[in-house]
Amino acid sequence: MKKAIKLSVLLLLFVGLTAVSEHRFYVGIYQVDFVPQKKRLEITTRIFMDDLNDALAKAYKKQTNIGDSKETPEDLTLMKKYLSDKFKIYLNGQLKTMNFHSHEQENNVIICYLTVKEVPKITKMEVENSILTELHNEQQNIIQFNNNGKKQNLLLSSSTTKGMLK
Repeated sequence: MKKAIKLSVLLLLFVGLTAVSEHRFYVGIYQVDFVPQKKRLEITTRIFMDDLNDALAKAYKKQTNIGDSKETPEDLTLMKKYLSDKFKIYLNGQLKTMNFHSHEQENNVIICYLTVKEVPKITKMEVENSILTELHNEQQNIIQFNNNGKKQNLLLSSSTTKGMLK
């Protein structure tokens, strides 16, 4: 119960402070929904734009402009690669490919939409998420999982980048 309250407070802080251009906390929100009718996972990520661009610059030695009017197709390619390298989902013990669909900017947050197809059912899901942990030791990545109405949360950080949901 305390963990759920803590995650709710972090989520409220994240949403409330996304309109602020500078931020002093480091959190990403990842909503993962299992849609049994479509046999797929639908994933929505929320990552601070400045941190994402800093992480891409550090990882690929190139300045990017994700979420900016100067964004290029190469910037988008680097973002997709970064997400693929740093955010992984294992369903029933198997690594699954995530398909990137689109992204948008909301205030200073980049929202990405991804799916994992051909998911008949989930008995267990392992999430590996090290997005932005190379930039900030304080980085926390909150995974919110909705499995056919059953909701679970997972808090990952630079010290714990993997976790299991059932």
